Amino acid sequence: MYVPKFNEEKDVSILHSLMKSKPLGAWTTIADGEIAINHIPFILHEGRGELGTLVGHVARSNSIFKEFSSDVNSVVVFQGDQAYITPSWYPSKHKHGKAVPTWNYVVVHAHGIPKKIEDPEWLLQHLNELTDIHESGQKLPWKVSDAPNEFIEKLVGAIVGIEIPIAKLTGKWKLGQNRPDPDKLGTIAGLMSSDGSESHGLASLLNQHVLSSDKG
Repeated sequence: MYVPKFNEEKDVSILHSLMKSKPLGAWTTIADGEIAINHIPFILHEGRGELGTLVGHVARSNSIFKEFSSDVNSVVVFQGDQAYITPSWYPSKHKHGKAVPTWNYVVVHAHGIPKKIEDPEWLLQHLNELTDIHESGQKLPWKVSDAPNEFIEKLVGAIVGIEIPIAKLTGKWKLGQNRPDPDKLGTIAGLMSSDGSESHGLASLLNQHVLSSDKG
C-alpha cells in the first residue's frame, strides 16, 4: 500500500482500535497460485505477540483452509471511515481554483502467516468469544448455549479456525493532513454537514490531527 509520510499512522493502539471497531476484515492470501479474498469477522487478541493475533473461522466447505500459502504473508484489510471530499469545502479553491476532489479514508493492513485450527474445543471457545463480543450491546444477549447441544456440535464440525499472528501493521490515515489549516477546517465543517456516521467519524479524526498539530 502506498503511504505518504503525512498519511502514515504508526501508533499500534490506534491501529488496534480501528481493527476492533471494524472487525470485518478482507483476508487476502495466495491459494493455489491465485489471489483469494475472504471476508471474515476477526477477533483481535492484542496481547498475543508483539503486534497481536487475529482469530477467525471459515466454513469447512471453503477450501481456502486447505489451499492458503504457509510461505507467503496473508494480508487482512480493515476498512475504517471513508467519504468523498469536494474541493468546494476548501477556502483555497475559492481564492485560486487550484483544488480537485479526493477521497479520504482510514485503513489498516495486517500481515502474517495464517494457520488452521480444527480442534473442536478451540472452535467452541472461539464461537463463544465471538458471540459474546458482538452480543454485548443487545438488550437480551444471545449465547451459544441458548441453542441445542447437538445443533452447536454440528455447526462446530462445519467450520475451521484461522489464526494469523501479526508480523506487520500498516496504517493509512488519509485525512487531508497536507492541506493548509483553513482547508482542513473547511473539510471538517463539510463532513459534519454531510449525512452519515462515516463522514462525521472522518471529521472527528481530522479535528484530532488539527488539534495535535496546533499543540506541536
